[in-house]
Amino acid sequence: MAQQRGALDRFYSVIPAGGIGSRLWPLSRADAPKFLHDLTGSGSTLLRATWDRLLPLSGADRIMVVTGRAHRAAVEAQLPSLIDANVVLESEPKDSSAAIGLAAAILMRREPDVIIGSFAADHVITDTRGFKRAVIEAVAAADAGYIATIGITPTDPAVGFGYIHCGSSLEIDAAPSAVAVDTFVEKPDLATAQKYLADGNYLWNGGMFISRADVLLAQLGETEPELLAGLTELAEAWDTPRRGAVVDKVWPVLKKIAIDYTVAEPAAKAGRLAVIPGDFDWDDVGDFAAIAKLHSRGRKSDLAILGENARVLADASSGVVVSQTGRLISLIGVTDIVVVDTPDALLVTTSANAQRVKAVVDALKLSGRSDVL
Repeated sequence: MAQQRGALDRFYSVIPAGGIGSRLWPLSRADAPKFLHDLTGSGSTLLRATWDRLLPLSGADRIMVVTGRAHRAAVEAQLPSLIDANVVLESEPKDSSAAIGLAAAILMRREPDVIIGSFAADHVITDTRGFKRAVIEAVAAADAGYIATIGITPTDPAVGFGYIHCGSSLEIDAAPSAVAVDTFVEKPDLATAQKYLADGNYLWNGGMFISRADVLLAQLGETEPELLAGLTELAEAWDTPRRGAVVDKVWPVLKKIAIDYTVAEPAAKAGRLAVIPGDFDWDDVGDFAAIAKLHSRGRKSDLAILGENARVLADASSGVVVSQTGRLISLIGVTDIVVVDTPDALLVTTSANAQRVKAVVDALKLSGRSDVL
């Protein structure tokens, strides 16, 4: 037990707050990405809810946020307890390897034996006790030398998530649920996902990684030595007056690649990756269908309505309405509808086609309509 408390004392939470959530356009924009929105109707943005989940595990002075320069003011407004030294700003998005790797490198220079945990800013988890139990076990597995992840117990044959195939128990006293990860599996088709669900040895990949910083960086260096060299150079200058000049030189040339490919998958192949099964509820709120599903849980209404001044009249209709204009929206006899009404753009689709919203964003980019992105 003493070892576990010691591990938690060295634990630091990292919140990568990036990405624009293009499948949630026109609500989510480059200047107001989805983690800055309240998508659950709880009164808290996704970012604030993530902070509140991690606060009992780390404490306010041991939570680092990695975000874009353009979002600094909004992030700090939502997280007034976030200390200045724990704000890491990206000049441009470089995906999760650079974001998490830089946080690990900075924190390792400040605290050589630090254990870090990376938790996305835009996921929804309401069972905070179950989440905390899983993280405590993951920290213990990390302290034992593994790179740990938390896999989500599947509730349906989802095709929008990657999967983790679980192996044998790792027999870690302070992490009795920890098992070896055999393989990571990319997003499957429906038939394959149904097989995974029936098999019972597959978990959803929730994108949470917990590791000693030195172990994570060593794995990153094996896969992408040039990326590690750049991150190390950045970390060495970070807490010095040279930071700005080094960031301007190094950050633009860093490779843009997800941490799944640089750390998680190679670690699994090498037998260094542990997974803690998480039985708590979890959703990455990837599209408007997910928002509708979130709001339908345990509620009588078939229509989810978001927006402080939303004015909606509905008859025999279901789905989700997001209103930012205060304009009256009337729905009659439509099922699984998605209506997103913003001052400069209106989206109307169905839950079944919610994933196709990204194609609209891609088309707007090609047409040069950046004014609505």
